Amino acid sequence: MSEQTSANCSHDCSSCSSNCGERTAPKIEKEKLHEGSSVKKVVAVVSGKGGVGKSLVTSLLASKMQREGFSAAVLDADITGPSIPRVFGITGRASGRDGVILPAESETGVQIMSLNLLLKDTTDPVVWRGPVIAGAVKQFWSDVLWDDVDFMFVDMPPGTGDVPLTVFQSLPLDGIVVVTSPQELVSMIVEKAVRMAELMNVPILGIVENMSYFQCPGCGKRHAIFGESHVDELAQKYGIGTVAKLPIDPEIPAMCDGGKVEKIDGDWLDGMVDKFIKMLK
Repeated sequence: MSEQTSANCSHDCSSCSSNCGERTAPKIEKEKLHEGSSVKKVVAVVSGKGGVGKSLVTSLLASKMQREGFSAAVLDADITGPSIPRVFGITGRASGRDGVILPAESETGVQIMSLNLLLKDTTDPVVWRGPVIAGAVKQFWSDVLWDDVDFMFVDMPPGTGDVPLTVFQSLPLDGIVVVTSPQELVSMIVEKAVRMAELMNVPILGIVENMSYFQCPGCGKRHAIFGESHVDELAQKYGIGTVAKLPIDPEIPAMCDGGKVEKIDGDWLDGMVDKFIKMLK
């Protein structure tokens, strides 16, 4: 398309004969749920890099929504590093019925779909190329029978590669939650995820800083073990209204390793939960 034609473009291809890039670009459609499924709200939990506690935040959010009386689900899109079944204490495999996959259920009823629920051995490596991994994520959405889910949380792989792009383009996201940690370098990397969400026109619902502080059990004083927090500055920069800070607490990873994430009960994410509840009204 010439510069002059581009300037005069109405973006209505039905009334135009130009063979331009916009006309020939493939139109990406959202994946459809199985006809028997129902999912009201979909929230992706993202991070700019690994190791900041994204799966922990995903699990805590799903557990809290279930505790609040809503039906919650987790779609584990971190195909090469799935950890969701373990933190919920699920050791069995997913089952099927009439050509569809049935998600596993946690102790409190959180519906879960993860590649580890399909593997013969959960320690088997997933050596797949990007398009195959992206295709598996789409199938977790369209080929799984999700039963009347109020809030689905998508545990994303870190970064801004094939799978995050697939989720942004293929799933009807109502927003994202960004997970970070106090280190300045991590905050800088997280900005990439924030900008990707803006580029894809997906709302940023909140930001969670994991390992934000350690609270002394004796005196109650908070210590910034990994450096002073930058999350409030980051939130202000991008107009993110909801901020949560998770502490460094040895009991949290211990309970996750023991499959007891649903028994972790703190008020750190209450503001985020309140925001989600308002989304249904």
